[in-house]
Amino acid sequence: MHSVMRFGLIAGNGKFPFLVVEGARRAGVRLAVAAIREETDPSIERAAAAADGRVVWVGIGQLGRMIRFFKREGVERAIMAGQVKHVQIFSGALPDVRMLRMLLSLPRRNTDALIGGVAAELAREGIELIDSTHFLQDHLPREGVLTRRAPDERERGDIEYGLEVAREIARLDLGQTIVVRARACVAVEAMEGTDACIRRAGELARGRLTVVKVAKPNQDMRFDVPVVGVATVSAMVEAGATCLCLTAGKTLMFDREEMTRLAEQHRLTIVAAPPV
Repeated sequence: MHSVMRFGLIAGNGKFPFLVVEGARRAGVRLAVAAIREETDPSIERAAAAADGRVVWVGIGQLGRMIRFFKREGVERAIMAGQVKHVQIFSGALPDVRMLRMLLSLPRRNTDALIGGVAAELAREGIELIDSTHFLQDHLPREGVLTRRAPDERERGDIEYGLEVAREIARLDLGQTIVVRARACVAVEAMEGTDACIRRAGELARGRLTVVKVAKPNQDMRFDVPVVGVATVSAMVEAGATCLCLTAGKTLMFDREEMTRLAEQHRLTIVAAPPV
């Protein structure tokens, strides 16, 4: 069995882990799935079983247990997919010895440092954390306009301004999204996530908003990859936003056809800008 199952999946919340399971199944790869008790949708068990995979449930602080499971399954490469809320890690989670040692060694406790620490622990055991889009290349948009309607002059100006600001906040590891109106910044994402940031912008300045979501200048594709989907477009419609700008090749579009259809139905434009 070990000669076949060489990929592991650390599954967080949302749809992302399910897409990885499906992508791996299409590629004929069996996955060993470490599902996080506080985060992962329980139906991951069904999805993994359909793809002939194996699932173990671990608590958010049980790094040692997860690594032992991967070693047992002969995993050499692991993928991290789906968000794990930062607050979970610092609130109720009781870390095991391995997690505690890793946390104590961190210079700071932002997302990159935390996940970098997990990656280092995996590497110590001969398990390489790889690009989380490994099985999802068809979900990454190419550069250009992705809807029937292209951005108008106002939206182009807001994109240009928004990209400058968004790249700075991404570089500082604050968030990936900013919402702009008339070359002024309406909302900046912190820990609340893209859709909540868009809704907040709608409460502050409804209508004629442009949403810019970027990958970090040196985006590590192993984790925290920017993701958009139908919920993003719905939040935009609710807030009266008319334009969405993404980073080409580095942003995952979930349910792309449905997302594009909804955008076009509401005369929204979606454009993929070149990465920095």
